[in-house]
Amino acid sequence: MTGQQEDFSHLDRAGRAMANIARSPRVTVNVVIGAGILLAWLFFAATAIRGAEGRVAGGGAPGDTVLQNLPRLPLPAFLERFFALCLSPAPLDGSVGLQAGALVAMWFLMAIATMLPSAAPMIRTYCEIADTARIKGEPVVHPLVLVAGYLSVWLAASAMFAALTFASHAFASSDGLLDPAIGIPGALALLIAGLYQFSGLKEACLKKCRNPFSILFSNWGARPARIFRLGLAQGIWCLGCCWAMMLVMFAVGVMNVFWMALIGLFTLIEKQTASRVPTRLAGAILLVWAVALLVVSL
Repeated sequence: MTGQQEDFSHLDRAGRAMANIARSPRVTVNVVIGAGILLAWLFFAATAIRGAEGRVAGGGAPGDTVLQNLPRLPLPAFLERFFALCLSPAPLDGSVGLQAGALVAMWFLMAIATMLPSAAPMIRTYCEIADTARIKGEPVVHPLVLVAGYLSVWLAASAMFAALTFASHAFASSDGLLDPAIGIPGALALLIAGLYQFSGLKEACLKKCRNPFSILFSNWGARPARIFRLGLAQGIWCLGCCWAMMLVMFAVGVMNVFWMALIGLFTLIEKQTASRVPTRLAGAILLVWAVALLVVSL
């Protein structure tokens, strides 16, 4: 991509609009990321509604009463099958591989819904640097290459979280695969998440996420492979910040859409705030919660 201005006057109105979007990396990446986040949240809303319908009134996760009263929209058969694979407490018709794949996809969509918004400042910073380079006539790698590297890390992490989901279900003896892990497993998830909030590794990763400009600028390049690796590095720093908070989903229910929104909002605030107060406060709350759950379970 260069800073040259093409003439699109020979195209119709729709063609000119599409050409201008394609010519502007910033617009393209904003449209793609915005659409991805919106679709991920719509997916989880539909999944949460179906999960709430399968639980008895008053005996499910927080917010089930609200979800049970929401309209159930008709969906294509393949999505209904996908929801069934995610929500079934046991593999359907021996389809262990399909259920594992569905869980990986579910966790990946969860990462898109909750983590990609907090990566927006990093992506915006890259676009600003890319715009400056493009104006100078220098070659620029499309921002979506950076996003692809970032999401590749979360795709790998999703596979690990899916495996942990199976393990948690095996030891927690819950009725549903995505139900809250009660007792010691739930307390352990909260304890790990709470302790990690006070760790030096958490703080180091958070500093990298809060200051993307220096990393992006010092590692700038015109080769797609280099920018993809840069996206991988940013994804690793983000995973280092947030992997422990994702464990909280095991204690509240993996498909608890309300807690997903809360964790996504907290992650966004945490990365945009220089103070350590939000991180330490969240850690203290999680530790108290872990101890309370452990006491009640014994």
